[in-house]
Amino acid sequence: MISVVIPTANAERLLPRCFDSLIAAAVRGVVREVIVADAGSNDATLAIADGAGAHIVHARARPGRKDRGQQMAEGAALAKSDWLLFLHPETALESGWEMEAESFIDQAVMERPRAAVFRFALEDFSGEARRAEAKAHLRTALFALPYGDQGLLIPRRLYQKLGGYRALADMEDADLVRRIGRRRLVSLRSRAVNVARPHHGNWRGLALTLLHALRVPSGVLAKL
Repeated sequence: MISVVIPTANAERLLPRCFDSLIAAAVRGVVREVIVADAGSNDATLAIADGAGAHIVHARARPGRKDRGQQMAEGAALAKSDWLLFLHPETALESGWEMEAESFIDQAVMERPRAAVFRFALEDFSGEARRAEAKAHLRTALFALPYGDQGLLIPRRLYQKLGGYRALADMEDADLVRRIGRRRLVSLRSRAVNVARPHHGNWRGLALTLLHALRVPSGVLAKL
């Protein structure tokens, strides 16, 4: 039913937590395969992925740049399922997510395909974390631009029709969801719980969000 694609780069600390959140879905038969698209990890990432039974793709990576778009594109190219779930290694889906995802897939109409994202959450109990979650919810509701940390569940046919992920550092997630469009993007109730990172509140990220909302071409944004 679902092929999970996870881009990694020295993610040995994060990957077990991410994998753990997929176990129940694999037992249920919702997740059929996990593909780890790795950008040259030199820690235990590949050993962990291999031990978990994941398929490993040695993605092309440009030195000194984040290429998650390229990694996810290469992972998706090998996926066998009709649905793709793109998940960052720092993201763990909360218990029960597979039942909501299965319901979403069962109700999908192939003539009018839609994609879905999970609700952003942080593994942190501070007030700052709650404010970051509120900002993420607002960004998704107002601009239909969820973070990549929220995961993306999409029919493979729609993904291919839209041209898939592109190698755009820092913008690959927004670039794809913009092509999906507001009318084809659904927000699920289940949470994508992330390890806290500082990038969600920076000014550059806010500026890129606004420029994406204004439909500035991705080629222009890549030069900023």
